[in-house]
Amino acid sequence: MELENNEKRTFVISDLHLDHTNIIRYCERPFSSIEEMNKIIIKNWNETVKQDDAVYFLGDMSFGRESRKIDYWKDKLSGNISFIKGGHDRSKEIKFSDSFVLWHRGNKFLLIHDPKKVPEKWEGCWIIHGHCHNNDLKNYPFINGKKKTINVSVELINYTPLNMDKLFELDFKNIDIMETIDSKPMRR
Repeated sequence: MELENNEKRTFVISDLHLDHTNIIRYCERPFSSIEEMNKIIIKNWNETVKQDDAVYFLGDMSFGRESRKIDYWKDKLSGNISFIKGGHDRSKEIKFSDSFVLWHRGNKFLLIHDPKKVPEKWEGCWIIHGHCHNNDLKNYPFINGKKKTINVSVELINYTPLNMDKLFELDFKNIDIMETIDSKPMRR
């Protein structure tokens, strides 16, 4: 599905893993409990995204045996949310896509959960993905200009949806590597 969205603010984010106890340790998230993590991630989202904004959620809203499902969480989040299916997403209400092609400011982006599942025929420029969290920053940092990938797993974007316009402010096309949204970019 190809989309053009230049009129409203557009956000991307992935891998909230709400209610997932082990994700705090696994990804060294700065939270003392799942309750604190859930509260801060939801607060950051709703303070950033307005009701009319477009949000492309790139998969894995929640996880765990005791976790509340994606249908519960989507009702707590602002914005017009389009869902790309992650490995842990299940819903009878939500229609998931495997990927989107998003046009923003005249640039073409493939939005997908797992960067290893990019179609062979993909001839676009940049890939925006999640799935990799902060566990392989060498290959999947926030911005990898060599591979033309942008990793929007929450750990790399301060647990807050990323406004697509921020990528242009950063001059992402001239960045070789930028580990997180707060790190210093290595420029070409």
